[in-house]
Amino acid sequence: MRILSSRGTRGAALLAATALALSACSVQGGSGGEGGGDYPARAVEFTVPTEPGGSTDLITRALTKSLEEPLGQSTVVVNKPGANGKIAGKDVFSGNPDGYRVAVMPQSLFAVGPLVVEDPDAIQLDEMTFVKGLTREDYVMVVPSSSPFEKVEDVLAADNVKYGTSGAGTGNQLAQALLFGSAKVNATAVPFDGGGPQLTAVLGGKVDVGTVHVAEAYEQIQAGALRPLVAFSAERLEALPDVPTATEKGYDVVVDQRRFVAAPAGLPDDVRDKLATAIDEAVSSEEYAKLLQDNYITRWEADGSEVGDQLREASERFKTMTTELGVNLKGQS
Repeated sequence: MRILSSRGTRGAALLAATALALSACSVQGGSGGEGGGDYPARAVEFTVPTEPGGSTDLITRALTKSLEEPLGQSTVVVNKPGANGKIAGKDVFSGNPDGYRVAVMPQSLFAVGPLVVEDPDAIQLDEMTFVKGLTREDYVMVVPSSSPFEKVEDVLAADNVKYGTSGAGTGNQLAQALLFGSAKVNATAVPFDGGGPQLTAVLGGKVDVGTVHVAEAYEQIQAGALRPLVAFSAERLEALPDVPTATEKGYDVVVDQRRFVAAPAGLPDDVRDKLATAIDEAVSSEEYAKLLQDNYITRWEADGSEVGDQLREASERFKTMTTELGVNLKGQS
């Protein structure tokens, strides 16, 4: 059951709230709606758009555990998977902008998804208040150690390439499509239901190559079962310093996955600021830092306006690149 936050008594309190609503300015990442001076007065719910156990879930649970003390209230994590995050987002962002229900969302839903599916009911950026950026995860292309491909140039010189993806609308799908499109390689995408099944297919030789998050491949790389060929990061990865980037190889393909906290549009500025300040304190905890380190995840401590800028920039850049390269992701689902 959803409970509205306390509004105080009528009369003077109502006039004060009305004055605040009329005087505040609406900005990207915040709004001039009713303030929440007593926020939070009860538990804050964080919705995760995936099943338990994935990166988004682990990040959110570590965050919320460290968040309760600075926030001064308990937190609840709710998993609501489906449609690459859309189901969770639609549920949360259609709710009351009071700060008691927020979601941890992936960049790919907004920057990659529209390139794959034309969805008239897609979540729009102006349906959200961006609270805080959290993390960035980078992608690496891998092959089994038995593969004849010793380096990425070998892959790009092949007549035909079958490459695995973790599904339609994902960053690893886009990264590989852009690389093969830039190099004019005849390549065919083979989608799987997540990074785990994709990695299994790579190890089993069912596809020639695959691209996954660093954490998904790192142990197999260290064990010698996988060979990393190229990273899709802006700079070489700290975890894999000997692996070149696509940019180094002459292909301007930088794709990553970012996660951020967002609330429904209209969240009052003071509520957003209280939540963002508490998140800043929570992400400085040792437990949260250890989770990121153990999973080779990079901090992305962007404020609300920076999150909005990043989503718009990535969306426009990927749209331009796919158009110029003639890459059609719609046929790869």
